[in-house]
Amino acid sequence: MARVRQQRGRSSSKLSNSSGESEGSLEHPPASFNDWSIAGDVRKRHQAKDESTQLSKLTTPKKDEKHGYEFFGPPGAFGITFGLPILVYLTVFLCNDVSGCPNPSVLQPKSLTLAKLKKETPWPENGFTGLFDLKVLGWVLAYYGTSLSLQLLLPGTELDGTELRCGGRHHYKFNAFSSACIILAGAGVSTFIYGAENPLWTFIWDNLVQIVTANIVIATIVAVYVYLASFSVPHGSAPNPTHRELAQGGHSGNMLYDFFIGRELNPQIHISRSLPLIGGQTIDIKTFFEVRPGLLGWLLLDLAFCAHQYSAHGYLSDSIIFLTGFQALYVLDAIYMEPAIMTQIDITTDGFGFMLAFGDLVWLPFIYSLQARYLAVYPVNLGYAGIAGVLAVQAFGYWLFRTANNQKDRFRTNPNDPRVKHFTYIQTKTGSRLLTSGMWGTARHINYLGDWIMAWSYSLPTGFAGYLIHNYTNPVTGATTKEVVQGEARGWGVIATYFYVLYFGVLLVHREQRDEAKCARKYGADWEEYKRKVKWRIVPYVY
Repeated sequence: MARVRQQRGRSSSKLSNSSGESEGSLEHPPASFNDWSIAGDVRKRHQAKDESTQLSKLTTPKKDEKHGYEFFGPPGAFGITFGLPILVYLTVFLCNDVSGCPNPSVLQPKSLTLAKLKKETPWPENGFTGLFDLKVLGWVLAYYGTSLSLQLLLPGTELDGTELRCGGRHHYKFNAFSSACIILAGAGVSTFIYGAENPLWTFIWDNLVQIVTANIVIATIVAVYVYLASFSVPHGSAPNPTHRELAQGGHSGNMLYDFFIGRELNPQIHISRSLPLIGGQTIDIKTFFEVRPGLLGWLLLDLAFCAHQYSAHGYLSDSIIFLTGFQALYVLDAIYMEPAIMTQIDITTDGFGFMLAFGDLVWLPFIYSLQARYLAVYPVNLGYAGIAGVLAVQAFGYWLFRTANNQKDRFRTNPNDPRVKHFTYIQTKTGSRLLTSGMWGTARHINYLGDWIMAWSYSLPTGFAGYLIHNYTNPVTGATTKEVVQGEARGWGVIATYFYVLYFGVLLVHREQRDEAKCARKYGADWEEYKRKVKWRIVPYVY
């Protein structure tokens, strides 16, 4: 989900091209580490083209390719649409600051009762209705509104997107980084004034369940809107001045599946020119949600969890500093390189439906911040040896990821570069070349392995996770003392804190399979020859 992305990624998340194609991009899963080395070339290439020239290069609308169901079709769409929101709630309720991570009752399933489980979780006193709070929804919408206002009011880099199947290109304005800097500056100033008790951070911590609900509500409403709006996309020879089109895999005819996967490729809202300051601009719904509120929201959650740890324990552990630092670097880098999303599959191929809306606004911020939330309650001190170990894992994954992508990019841009000119390759009938040596001779998607290894550095700072919370009441003063210990919960918390590693691995395998299907259609017999020469998919000699 959240092809988001990662950012990407990676989309939330995004990551770099997969397979040893020398020509360019294929797939970009979310919320991973992007291959930002190509982003500068993307930006320069678009900026160098005159807008009028680009818009004049209209082509005859292309016929849709045949697309089968993804995610196991309608049953999978049903399971994900209704199951993943429940899973997000479970991460909040079963790993909490009330009783432990996991809850003590979960460790004793024979004595588990619903009443006991509710008592051990931040379950609202007024039941299901307490999951939703109108005031919280209002503040979350204010955050979204601020992000949207900054996009419309601030200047930005203006680019044209890739050519569409219906002819023409969409025009985009990118200023996510300057917008994020203003929001973070505001958070920083208020933290300077109020410290760890900054109302922003305490509001997030105290209302986390309701914030989750608010984002689910917003994602659902947006998904319903774009689904209904997609039925007004012009068909055939009807006038189509705004170049609207359906996603190739998004109009199967099954309502639930199309709602989930996304019918329209790039749903947009065009603002009347009569409005002052913002008139004449276009809100591209997909790119807005892909990079702005959810991705920055992930970092804001991390910072709120840091503030809680400092407030509750009086210090910041090296583990939460290390984790938040790396995640902040990723988030800010992804936002800074916002124009790079123009060539990613989320933008060029996938429709915008519940899958991306939920992934960008709910899955990415609340699942990817799980480790920081865990550390906020149970600080882990890594020490120099622990930090060095986590850094070693990160460095090895990054070396593998970067080396693979650098080899491909050098071979693509300058095959005579001494570092790659000796590489062997298959010359395909399409004109592309598929690398069969170097990193790309070991596995067809070797960069995915580097990305997955790096994912471990997000979870390793939590250690052998798990904790229990014991409350002691002084019989004289009535004061309550909270003690956080691992006890019998030690090891069981990894289900939460290492879930990202498992999920990301599954995501990469799914993306690899999409890569393989796409390349098989594109290269035909040449791809079969490539598979015979490069036998392994992601992990050499394993998979």
